[in-house]
Amino acid sequence: MGSPIRVLHVVVNMNRGGAETLIMNLYRNIDRSKIQFDFLTCKEGVFDQEILDLGGKIHRIPYITDGGHFHYIKNLKQFLKENNHYKIVHSHMDKMSGFVLKAAKKAGIPVRIAHSHNTQSEGGFFARLYKEYAGRNIEKSATHYLACSNLAAEWLFKNKAASSKLLKNGIDTEKFSFSKKIRDRVREELGVEEDSLVLGHVGRFNHQKNHEFLIEIFNELKKVEPKTYLVLVGDGTLRSNIEEKVKRLGLEEKVKFLGVRSDINSLLQAFDSFVFPSFHEGLPVTLIEAQGSGLPCLISEYITEEVDMKMDLVKFIPINDKSVWVEEIRKISTRDAIRNSSYQALSKQGYDVKNTAHFMNDFYLEMAR
Repeated sequence: MGSPIRVLHVVVNMNRGGAETLIMNLYRNIDRSKIQFDFLTCKEGVFDQEILDLGGKIHRIPYITDGGHFHYIKNLKQFLKENNHYKIVHSHMDKMSGFVLKAAKKAGIPVRIAHSHNTQSEGGFFARLYKEYAGRNIEKSATHYLACSNLAAEWLFKNKAASSKLLKNGIDTEKFSFSKKIRDRVREELGVEEDSLVLGHVGRFNHQKNHEFLIEIFNELKKVEPKTYLVLVGDGTLRSNIEEKVKRLGLEEKVKFLGVRSDINSLLQAFDSFVFPSFHEGLPVTLIEAQGSGLPCLISEYITEEVDMKMDLVKFIPINDKSVWVEEIRKISTRDAIRNSSYQALSKQGYDVKNTAHFMNDFYLEMAR
């Protein structure tokens, strides 16, 4: 049989973000007798223990923010030179993948995959300029291109977008199918009344997710729908700012901050609608999960239409008018509350992780030949 091919995934850390969730979904469903995942990270992550349990190795080097540019590049080069037994390096760092793949090329690693999970860089002017500089190396250094959506491919790969492959952000569809029993239990745990309207949002507290606007929508909604709650799942640098804003508006009783959770599939059951006013996205895994649980999704018009699973659950709304959001949320609340979650529909669109894992299995095996 021989030992499995080891693929090196490069990420900042293995926490519960969209890209990391996809990698773990793949890892759990891939044929691990043939393919093993190892990780080059910079910080500890919540998935670390599970990775070790599944037979993966975790390597660590300090990130740019810890030691600066030259220190990071030196560590990266040294690590890849010493570990050039890897045949495949799969980088998930958007523009920063340029540095990773350049070092991998220099170390003589034959298969170098750039994977785009977004459609814009985060950070201020200088951070984005730096990432732009890093990104220039992708075209010269990558051998293969993967993206979660066509927009994500065009953003990161520009001229090479046409030669990229679409890797759909598959989920474990059965885990998300709707259950009234779970819904009642979770709503009780959250302390929300049976007849109240519960809005949900899952995402990091950063500029991209537009929490400020979300709180403003909710503030307006509460004036006309007093029996309403907003549940925010996730963590991040801007969380304390948002908590302060909630206090200022006197919404502490109504907005629930749950932090990072591992039971998203159960929490989604408890919501009445999923509200997602992001400034930009690749193709959010959480939106696939929400549709998988039959949840109506109100989302920003800046998110790619590819996220709509054609289950009549997604509505695209401009993020310059709170009243439209409030009106659409109220429309949902008066709709018949029967939730149909159809994992066949997701499967048909290619978003069952079993399909995605099967595709990656074949892809890696072919690359390693």
